[in-house]
Amino acid sequence: MSDIKKVVLAYSGGLDTSVILKWLQDVYQCEVVTFTADLGQGEELEPARAKALKAGIKPKNIYIDDVREEFVRDFVFPMFRANTVYEGEYLLGTSIARPLIAKRLIEIVNETGADAICHGATGKGNDQVRFELGAYALKPGIKVIAPWREWDLMSREKLMAYAEKHGIEIDMKHKKGGSPYSMDANLLHISYEGRHLEDPAAEAEESMWRWTVSPEKAPNKAESAHIARVAQQPCVICDAPGPCEVHEPEQGLWSIAVPLCPACHRGSDGWHGTRLRWKLRKMDELKAINRTWERLNA
Repeated sequence: MSDIKKVVLAYSGGLDTSVILKWLQDVYQCEVVTFTADLGQGEELEPARAKALKAGIKPKNIYIDDVREEFVRDFVFPMFRANTVYEGEYLLGTSIARPLIAKRLIEIVNETGADAICHGATGKGNDQVRFELGAYALKPGIKVIAPWREWDLMSREKLMAYAEKHGIEIDMKHKKGGSPYSMDANLLHISYEGRHLEDPAAEAEESMWRWTVSPEKAPNKAESAHIARVAQQPCVICDAPGPCEVHEPEQGLWSIAVPLCPACHRGSDGWHGTRLRWKLRKMDELKAINRTWERLNA
């Protein structure tokens, strides 16, 4: 079909990308390298390795990289400092991870000598643009394979039928119909879309509260917090001034926790300390903190 001999696939191990992996092998008849990014989505990533191996991917061609620190340091905090908001309300929780994934895809292309990258973004959303423009900016001549713009597997039912036909393992949640929406998570946020939520009259379900709690279940009392700022970014949230531990009260009272830094906690080994937990649980609150800081220091 083409002169592509090796392609780097952005791979989660889920239904879509598992089907894409097999489709690439069948249609393009090329060698596939898989890349799975640990963005703090809270899922076990080793099953992605097992699935890739089962699909015939060579161990050396399976990349599972922890990019959490780079994600927050080089993408999330600069985004907050720029007060970036899309259409006045969307804080780019999912979007901001895409350039980092594209960057790593191109790095792996350069490491492996691949001819192309492949992503699973549909042809109707902005993710295809984010992945592809990020890749083109770093390697203008790179070829991009976007299966959703090429194949005829245009429904979930067709994807599952393809998977079963080719012996691709399908999670039981897909067989049983799964959740009434799709979810994308990283350290910064969780976004929900589709299915149940496409009905304007549909109310968000209780199960969607994962890192916080619904207002009805939140404790009816306040807590005080001390926020330090080092190198122009907030770095500590705790319940008293002075050197602090990361403070995460129970029951979702606080919905964000940002890392300790050497200036605030000398027991940590800098940005790589095990105590540094990149969990920005509700970014609108962190953004509000940034804006308040800017007003106070204007």
